[in-house]
Amino acid sequence: MKRTADMRIALIACVILGFDQLTKLLVLQLLTFAKEEYVLIDGFFKFVHWGNTGAAWSLFRDHNEVLAIISLVALLVLFLSRNQFESGSLLGQVALGLLFGGIMGNLVDRLHPGRRHVIDFIYFYVNRRGGGEAGFPAFNIADSAICIAVGLLFVLSWYGDHAKASAERSSAQAG
Repeated sequence: MKRTADMRIALIACVILGFDQLTKLLVLQLLTFAKEEYVLIDGFFKFVHWGNTGAAWSLFRDHNEVLAIISLVALLVLFLSRNQFESGSLLGQVALGLLFGGIMGNLVDRLHPGRRHVIDFIYFYVNRRGGGEAGFPAFNIADSAICIAVGLLFVLSWYGDHAKASAERSSAQAG
């Protein structure tokens, strides 16, 4: 059972890593860095080619090496403690696979000698009346996988806590 769970987590992580790197390769091939964009839905969604040397929302900008080390440590800690994160359930395995794949996807970018930044390319925005745009920070497949994984882990944790409290109430009422 444990081996099957680990294999499922690894497979999901590899699929996410592969899809993330494939989409970033397409961005590198099709869009000039920070100049070109491809509008899919005018005033709402476009592909861009931006670099991020920081973390989410460019926090800790220009600390790429430190963030790479933090990513490596996070991968090690998550791997060693994966059994604490509902890895026995299918949804928990999916969450961990998404998390591992996402972290590795951005780590590959940070360690790539020709890049040394994370490639972000998915950009949602609205046009302002006076001109310009107001947008959500650009992101990538790896970022999406990480966010979905964290959300799933929160739901699993809440559900587990809720089920445990319900079982304790039933036990107290029976006794």
